[in-house]
Amino acid sequence: MGKGCIAATKYFLFLFNLLFFIFGAVIMGFGLWVMLDNQSFITVLHESSTTLKVGAYILIGIGSLSMIIGFLGCIGAIYEVRCLLGLYFTCLLLILIAQVTAAVLIYFQRDLLKHEMSTIVNKILVNYTGHNKTSEHAWDYLQRTMKCCGWTGPSNWTENILIKSEKNNSQNLYPCSCRNVSISGTDLKETGLCTTLSPEWPVFTTGCISSVEDWFLRNCGVILGVCVGIAVIELLGMILSMCLCKTVQQEDYTKVPKY
Repeated sequence: MGKGCIAATKYFLFLFNLLFFIFGAVIMGFGLWVMLDNQSFITVLHESSTTLKVGAYILIGIGSLSMIIGFLGCIGAIYEVRCLLGLYFTCLLLILIAQVTAAVLIYFQRDLLKHEMSTIVNKILVNYTGHNKTSEHAWDYLQRTMKCCGWTGPSNWTENILIKSEKNNSQNLYPCSCRNVSISGTDLKETGLCTTLSPEWPVFTTGCISSVEDWFLRNCGVILGVCVGIAVIELLGMILSMCLCKTVQQEDYTKVPKY
């Protein structure tokens, strides 16, 4: 292989490793967001779902590992160290296999995940009080921003302990974050429970499961594009690392740093 091709392969591999390092940082950042965020639907699931917690730790681990592999790949590419290039190829292959396996498991277990989400949300709705609980405020935020009410519909809120008890005392309570401002009512609060004189709640009629599914459908192209982009970068990195590794075998080893 000519010197020009060797140099091009080396610096292309360095570039791909730099991108891989950045993608690793993004994945780790997403995992940290899942762990620390308190203003979205993730918070609602995080407090009750062991699966989501484990998934967040896995994302942080994969992101950290990807950053380390990207760094080692950069060193191996610049200094043409065969053992690092081989290790880089092996790790990329294992990560790619793990990603495909995770995607397949999520696809075939989607009904189970949907059922778990439904159980978690219904538990929050039943015990909702609106008194400064992170998951409750996150759910209020979701209902306000997505203009929805309950998981499958407003009827889910009828099982709430406070709403049921106050109904027996002739008070009609409803979740404030469900309030549809286009319908006349009394209170305009963002959290907690509000009162209404009307037997019909002035709330959104769409369940949040429909809003969440619509959001995923609108953004599935972006999500799929990011996943495919990461996979392509990994494949190109594997191909370039093998090409450079074969080249190093035929080159002068005096330029390889001694450790």
